[in-house]
Amino acid sequence: MLLTGGSALGVAGVAAAGATGVLPFSEAMQRALGVASSTPATELGVTKVERVYSAARGREVDLVFMLPSKTPQRGLPISLYLHGRGGSARRSAPGGLVNQLSGEVARRAVPAYGFVAVDGGPTNYWHEHVPGDDPMRMLLEEVPVWLRERGLGGVDGVPFACAGTSMGGFGALLYARRRAQRRQPPAAVAAVSPALITSWEEMSKRNAFRDAADWASMDPLKHLGDLQGIPAGVWCGTEDAFITGVRRFITEARPKVGHTARGKHGEAFFRSVVPGVVSFLGKHVPVARPA
Repeated sequence: MLLTGGSALGVAGVAAAGATGVLPFSEAMQRALGVASSTPATELGVTKVERVYSAARGREVDLVFMLPSKTPQRGLPISLYLHGRGGSARRSAPGGLVNQLSGEVARRAVPAYGFVAVDGGPTNYWHEHVPGDDPMRMLLEEVPVWLRERGLGGVDGVPFACAGTSMGGFGALLYARRRAQRRQPPAAVAAVSPALITSWEEMSKRNAFRDAADWASMDPLKHLGDLQGIPAGVWCGTEDAFITGVRRFITEARPKVGHTARGKHGEAFFRSVVPGVVSFLGKHVPVARPA
């Protein structure tokens, strides 16, 4: 199904767009749906939602595909996109991501690739905070199977990269570390306004870790060495509450991209860095192998 953002209007409108080639919404509504563009409607990518059962999480989850075209090539390289705190797969990516991606691919500014998002839980920082609910195991072990079954991600279905916003940025950096520990590092990791909190007093308010030691075992700022050799990009607004941790990451990890600019922790800033994220990941897309 097409991603609706919880709106029947979204379903009808996007369906109408597919039939007529014209988006029947105001620019503001198009932005809300993540499809506003100055490029022709025929260049718009497509967002699809499926429902799958995750044994790692012990529940059904949404699996959201954000693809550069309606008929992507078989074996299309895929990057994860992890949602933020209180979010979901359907609300994982900044507005305009799909359209930016499809436009860049259509112009051959980047190789063809896509994104997949999945429900990781609203507050668990992408790890097993509640016994029996392990979103990181879902990402590492189940997502490749789901991608391979759908002819995406190459013969093994493993995402070539991971991106995320806020809590999802924290999760993306943790995911990259877990992949490296498995001797299967991703080709790149992108974190938009990642929740790099610098004190346990502040992090404990999220109720996402058992104690300070549990948090320290996963805090990207305490394991920078494990990310060595993985091209990283981070973007954060200078008025964002997480800017202190992000600046520390930029100074100590020396990522390929360390972008800070005026902005707060919200959609306006997230949307403004979409072109940079798409371009950065595009530089690390592997040659697609037939699935």
